Amino acid sequence: MGEKFYTIDQIAELLGMHHKTIRKFIREGQLGASKVGKQWRISGHALSVFMEGINLAVKDNKTEPQHSFTVPPMEAPIERVHVSAVVDIGEVSAEEYLRLSNTLIAIANSKSPQAGSSTIQVRYDHEDKRIKAILWGSISFIEYMLSSVTMLMSQEK
Repeated sequence: MGEKFYTIDQIAELLGMHHKTIRKFIREGQLGASKVGKQWRISGHALSVFMEGINLAVKDNKTEPQHSFTVPPMEAPIERVHVSAVVDIGEVSAEEYLRLSNTLIAIANSKSPQAGSSTIQVRYDHEDKRIKAILWGSISFIEYMLSSVTMLMSQEK
């Protein structure tokens, strides 16, 4: 199975940034990318490495600043494999966004030390009424967080 590659526009939309900001990260060497013809392509691995090393702050006229929390590395052994995931939840009010984002950040903060270092970033799009949560960390952390999202969303119904 081949690795997933993203365009600059896809990464910009995923992270809620302008495409010029993503190009700047590539130019400065903060985000690894390869030139394919005249266009840049970013691998899933390069995106994970980038997310590990930077705490994103999104501010534009369409979205609120995101809530973010980076869990510091623990002294427990850290898994060698890291995974990133994007959770996209639609039809969410601003009040529900605050409740969900605070709950997800609290869950990430209370995770097991065996999960190692990890990151969660949550942002809300007022126009589309959507939440995007970007997760990065060990497989056990991602599994834990995705099961938490499933539990939270099943309580909504």
